[in-house]
Amino acid sequence: MPINTTRILTPLFEELRGERVLVRPYREDDAAALYEAVAESREHIRPWLPFADEHQTVEESLAVIRHFISNWLVREEMTVALFDAQTGQYAGGSGLHPRNWEIGFFEIGYWVRKSAEGKGYISEAVKLLTDYAFASLQANRVMIRCDARNNRSAAVPRRLGFVEEALLRNDSIATDGTIRSTLVFSLTPDDPRWP
Repeated sequence: MPINTTRILTPLFEELRGERVLVRPYREDDAAALYEAVAESREHIRPWLPFADEHQTVEESLAVIRHFISNWLVREEMTVALFDAQTGQYAGGSGLHPRNWEIGFFEIGYWVRKSAEGKGYISEAVKLLTDYAFASLQANRVMIRCDARNNRSAAVPRRLGFVEEALLRNDSIATDGTIRSTLVFSLTPDDPRWP
């Protein structure tokens, strides 16, 4: 498979900083914080995220982070860590996931540890990542998808003015093995942002 040097050489951010949240690529020394956050939040995230039962040791979290780092380097996935901008405490994770580099189509995913829920980290991180995608990656579409039953997750794009495009009924399998439906939200460059 030929290497896409243009994509690999695309400069990416070292960090994005908001009032409440600091967004940056994972580092190996984040393994203990990631492990601790997943352990604290396992029951909280299990209904929505397949990795809830992973990260049983710090070493497993380190392996996952090394995978994130390698994907970041070749621009296949841009998974990031979220930290409280004031205290530096690890708050959760997000990512800017390329769905089609040629047309500038990216997806944002996110999760927050139980103790950091409701503090605005995710909304601010989504704004920072979306603005970055449009300004620096010439995005033509930024999408967020979530389980239709996950009201807290769906509230983020609704609050930020993403267009609710679809409810994909019975389109995938949830982490508990049941059939789930998926909400799809997006922004394009012409859409108003941040109401």
